[in-house]
Amino acid sequence: MNTTDTIIAPATAPGEGGIAIVRISGADAKSALLHHFKPSSKIKELESHRLYHGSLRDNDDCPVDEVMIVYMSAPHTYTRDDVVEIHCHGSQQVVRSILSLYLSYGIRLAQPGEFTYRAYMNGRLDLSQAEAVSSLIHSKSDSSRRLALSQVEGALSREIYSFAANLKQILVLSEAWIDFPEEELPVEDLGVISGIIRQIKSKIVAITDSYSCGRVLLEGASILLTGQPNVGKSSLLNALLGEDRAIVTSVPGTTRDLLEEGLTIEGVPVRLVDTAGLRESSDFVELEGIRRAEKKLSEADLVLFVVDSSEKLTEADLYVHDRCVGLPAFLVLTKSDKPTCVGDLSFCDFPAYKISSKTGEGLDQLRLAISIFLTGDYLPASDSVMLTERRHYEALIFCLESLGRATCLLDDNPSLELLAFELREALYHLGQISGETTTESLLDDIFSGFCIGK
Repeated sequence: MNTTDTIIAPATAPGEGGIAIVRISGADAKSALLHHFKPSSKIKELESHRLYHGSLRDNDDCPVDEVMIVYMSAPHTYTRDDVVEIHCHGSQQVVRSILSLYLSYGIRLAQPGEFTYRAYMNGRLDLSQAEAVSSLIHSKSDSSRRLALSQVEGALSREIYSFAANLKQILVLSEAWIDFPEEELPVEDLGVISGIIRQIKSKIVAITDSYSCGRVLLEGASILLTGQPNVGKSSLLNALLGEDRAIVTSVPGTTRDLLEEGLTIEGVPVRLVDTAGLRESSDFVELEGIRRAEKKLSEADLVLFVVDSSEKLTEADLYVHDRCVGLPAFLVLTKSDKPTCVGDLSFCDFPAYKISSKTGEGLDQLRLAISIFLTGDYLPASDSVMLTERRHYEALIFCLESLGRATCLLDDNPSLELLAFELREALYHLGQISGETTTESLLDDIFSGFCIGK
C-alpha cells in the first residue's frame, strides 16, 4: 500500500442512520476539506480536535449536505497523519456524494484496513494491536470485546516486548564470548542465560495454554445437539434460545437439515446446531440430513448427546452414543418433568445433566457447565494475556521450540554459535507477532481482511 498519499473512506457501516462519518487521512486532508467546507461562522484557522458546523459545497457552490467536521493534526491521530472526519446525515446517497466530491478533488479511496495499516506503519500500533482492532470490531460478546480491547491497548504486546528485551540481553551476553573461543562461558553467565530462558519459556507456555479459550471467546464455539429422533433436541434448542426457532412435533424426523443459531451463554458466544435425529431411514431427504449431522459431529467444540429420560434406552440411543465416544460431549437427559424410565446409564462416561425444556428445570446448570467447559478457569475480568489468533499461537510455539533447543545446548558443553543462533530464531518468531520480522505479503493478507474505513 502507498502510505504517502491522502485517502478517504466511510468510517461507518453502510445503511441508513442519523449520521454517517467520512474519514480522510494524509498530508492533503486539511486542504482538501477546506476546498469544499463552508463554516457557518467566520473562523481564521481550524483548530485541531475541535468540531465545526457548516456545509459542504460542490465546485458550483451548490450545497451537498449540512455537516459537522473535525480536523486532527498529526501526530495525535489514529494514523499519526493529519486526519479529517466529516459527520454528515446518514443517507448512503449523501455519503456517496461526499466521496465523489473528494475523489474528484484527487483523493484516493482507501483500501480495506488502510487506516489501521498506516497506524501500524507509523508506529502507533504494533501488528498484534492492529489485528486486535479487527477482532474488536467483530466481537460477539462482552467477554470477546474486553479481550480484544485489552490487546488493542497492548496487553500481549507488552509481554512480547518483555520477552524480546530479555532474549536480546542474553544474546549479547553469549555473543560477547564468541570472540574468545579459548575461554569457556563463565558459570555465572551460564546461570543467568539459563534462568532467563527458563522464565520466558514458563510464561510463554502459560500464554499458549490460553489459546483454546481465547479462540472460543473471540470466534464463538460450535455446540452440536445430537440424538435419536424425538428425544427433545429441537425443544432444547428453543429453550436455550428463549424462542421457538425449531419446529417441534411428536412426529420423528421433523428436523431434516442442520439448523444453526447464535447466542451468548454465560458470556461465551456460541453457535447452537440442531441436527437430524440419527437413525436408519429410507427417506432420501432425511438421510442427507443424517449424513450432514454425522459429518458435523467431529467439527463441534462440544456435543450435547440428548436422551429422553422418560423413555427406556433403545439401540438407537446406543448407536448415537457410540458416534460421540472420543468427542467432547455432555449427556443431556430431557423431559425431567416426567417420570424417569431411561434405565442404567453407567456405560456412558459423559458428564450428565437433567433438564426440562418445558419447565426450565436444569437449564441454568447446563448453561453454566457449558461455559466452564469452553472457557476453563478464565474470568472475563482477568488481566491475564490470552491468545486469540492462530498466527500468534504458532509463532510462540516456534519460539518455544527454539528456546527448548537452546536449553539442551546449555545442558551440554555449550556451542556459543549454536546458542546465539537459537536465541536469534526465538527473537525472529517473537517479531512475527509484533510485526518486526513480518513479510509484506503477510501484511497484505492481514489488512485485506479489514473493513473499508478502518
